[in-house]
Amino acid sequence: QVQLVESGGGLVQAGDSLRLSCAASGRPFSNYHMGWFRQAPGKEREFVAAISWSGSRTYYADSVKGRFTIPGDGAKNTAYLQMNSLKPEDTAVYYCATKTGLSLTRPRARDEYDYWGQGTQVTVSS
Repeated sequence: QVQLVESGGGLVQAGDSLRLSCAASGRPFSNYHMGWFRQAPGKEREFVAAISWSGSRTYYADSVKGRFTIPGDGAKNTAYLQMNSLKPEDTAVYYCATKTGLSLTRPRARDEYDYWGQGTQVTVSS
């Protein structure tokens, strides 16, 4: 069993930065593929970013490319989502998710992931 806990959300102004954290327990984090998703009110949960367990491959939604990065620190069982140049349209609940196993074949698909955190709210004011 894997448990994920997100933190680091909050209320910021457009142009600010935030760093979300996802703390994992249950297995060494270095064996996890990690994904970040977000869900705005009235919208479906959408892909934001993902990283393979080795860190060798990263994936980003077009809407966040160049602004968000997903550094990982498997040794400490915590992964991050660094969000820069935030925009009001980034306002959402952000979720981290993990997939165990050797391959991350569909990093943008919600059903690719086995475990999810409870989410953390990010609100960006204009």
